[in-house]
Amino acid sequence: MNVSHLGQASPPLRRLSELRGPAPQRSLDARALAALAANPGCRRRALLDAAGVDKTALAQQLGRPAPFGQSPFAIRRGLQFESRLKRDGYAVLLAPLRRRLGVPEDEALSLAVPDLLPSASPAVRAERTAAALAEAAADPAGWTLLDHPLLRLDVAGSPAYLEPDAVVVHAGRCTVVEIKSFPVLDGSADPANVGAAARQAAVYVLALQEAAARLAGRPLSAGPYAVQDLPGAPELTVLLVCPKDFSSLPVAVPVDVRRELAVTRRQLSRMTRIDQLLAALPGGVTFDLARDASGTPTRPAGELAAAVAAVPAAYAPECISTCELGFHCRSQARCAGAVEQLGRGVRGELGALRTVAEALAAAEQGGGGGPEPALEEGSGLDEAAERLVYAARLRAEALAAGGVR
Repeated sequence: MNVSHLGQASPPLRRLSELRGPAPQRSLDARALAALAANPGCRRRALLDAAGVDKTALAQQLGRPAPFGQSPFAIRRGLQFESRLKRDGYAVLLAPLRRRLGVPEDEALSLAVPDLLPSASPAVRAERTAAALAEAAADPAGWTLLDHPLLRLDVAGSPAYLEPDAVVVHAGRCTVVEIKSFPVLDGSADPANVGAAARQAAVYVLALQEAAARLAGRPLSAGPYAVQDLPGAPELTVLLVCPKDFSSLPVAVPVDVRRELAVTRRQLSRMTRIDQLLAALPGGVTFDLARDASGTPTRPAGELAAAVAAVPAAYAPECISTCELGFHCRSQARCAGAVEQLGRGVRGELGALRTVAEALAAAEQGGGGGPEPALEEGSGLDEAAERLVYAARLRAEALAAGGVR
């Protein structure tokens, strides 16, 4: 999705570049893609991510910034741990990987680390990674470490470039390696951290599955739990390399990501294609922050909010911890009285009732102590409204029995 010559770009890519304006394109990483897959109905996030818009700067200019992302301390600690693992020809990293993958020590000495052109453009890096992966997979006796490869994954008709920490290729298959700075204490790590890492790694596994299928000239397997029998196909168990206890020594922890992979594939398949989202967008809408010579955004917040509101969102309370625009979308949901602010479960239970006011009005029909309304066919109340009436009556009876007014 990196466009160097707009005149040669396809209309969708050119329109996405117009939406972003002259600002640098923000890459769609695995964390963002995992969050996007968790909420595939959000057209707003899908379009902003496809255009490479800086959602952090966008939320700041809208007046509702989110304390989102890792702390600088955690990022610095992770970089220090990763650099320590790569010293002396990756010797510290290779020790736990060799033990976990069962590679003899004499084979580990012949490790190949190809140059993946880290300073090139995303498209060139992805092509170089694909070539290196194909070459490594063709040598069943070799052992190759791809350091920060760049993988391409098609998301809703738009390419995304993903960068795992490492991929180990041996015996014609590859294993995703994710380096994390959270500790493994007495053989186990924090479940929340492991779960987040598994969702992120599942995106890399999916990208490698697509790469292996393209290399073999075959379609991707329809079964999300099926193990591909193709050269360069990924294992469905990834390795998390973390500090052991409170030391700086690494330990490799295997994590089965089949469930996360199945969820990711299902959710991404449900996403609306980007060209359809662009077709529904009113003409002249852009998310350009119009920065001045010093780089400060100058576009009025009201004008920017109108542009953002032109793309429907699918807000849920968990967006606060996964999306930079979570606070802005929450404010919109509250102002509109939308039931989405109460959670996906409540939204699903309320059916055709779309606002809190509608739900309260339906509940008040049976919560005031008067005669119970008719609920048979023709009453005008759907199943959700009937449940609200019944719940309101039970609440009123309980409060009356307890003497609460």
